[in-house]
Amino acid sequence: MTQKLNRHGVPVRTARNAALAALAADLPSPILADVTGTRRHIALRWVAYARCDWAE
Repeated sequence: MTQKLNRHGVPVRTARNAALAALAADLPSPILADVTGTRRHIALRWVAYARCDWAE
């Protein structure tokens, strides 16, 4: 599906990353891992990324 969408000019990775960052900002990492089907250490990285203090 990703390849088909990319052929038609729909950037899938950008949308996927934005959706994961939005979920990670609201969910704890174990729940994020269960909901998305990713490994827990990957979900933990997304949560840490989403909760970074960008003011610095």
